[in-house]
Amino acid sequence: MSDRPLAERIDEVVLGLASEAEVARIETLCATDPAVAAQLERARSRFAALDDTADIMQLPDDLWQRVETSLDEKEAVEPGAAPSAEIISFGPLHKAVRKWRATAVSGIAAALLLAVALGWSVLNVAEPTVIAVLLDDRGQPIALVEGNDDNNTLITLLENARVPEDRVMQVWTKPEADGSPVSLGLLAAARSRSLSVDGLPPPRADQLYEITYEPLGGSPTNLPTGPILGKGFAKTPVY
Repeated sequence: MSDRPLAERIDEVVLGLASEAEVARIETLCATDPAVAAQLERARSRFAALDDTADIMQLPDDLWQRVETSLDEKEAVEPGAAPSAEIISFGPLHKAVRKWRATAVSGIAAALLLAVALGWSVLNVAEPTVIAVLLDDRGQPIALVEGNDDNNTLITLLENARVPEDRVMQVWTKPEADGSPVSLGLLAAARSRSLSVDGLPPPRADQLYEITYEPLGGSPTNLPTGPILGKGFAKTPVY
């Protein structure tokens, strides 16, 4: 196992910079440790936003042909050379240089991409104010909730929920202990996502969070009506 921090290794997996063996190790950890699986989902959510800021650049169709032609011309023997002259072929040398040049460029590009991505991640991702683990009626963890002071709430599912075709998952919280539940949004695709609601007070310790099954489009009463998939109380993380 690597001595490098797990967060750095997970970021490399998400960015596609990890080896197949490293990807397999992280996937094995995710299968046995829900906390690692949640960390992987958070990394995917962070870098998904980075992907949205990048423009797709199309390379010219004849780019690689022009590169190959240029290299082949340099490898060709100069015309007019005497047949009896001793000719030293630099073709293998050119091919070796070309191979190592490509490897070096790929390595530098990967290092720069990782440095930029990790820097962007550190500078742009706020630490959660509260964290809650939602448990089902068997006491099994089904989701991780991370709430920030700006009312941005990250929901990370820890298992594949079997949502009926005529239902949708809806996330709720109770900003006030003696108040009514407030909807944070829907998980229509039964996937982890970030939800944001304006006008709520910053999340606090012991705040209730829960996920219920509701009719398509959400609860008709704007209050929980369906079965509870999971619920839990928030805790303040120690940094």
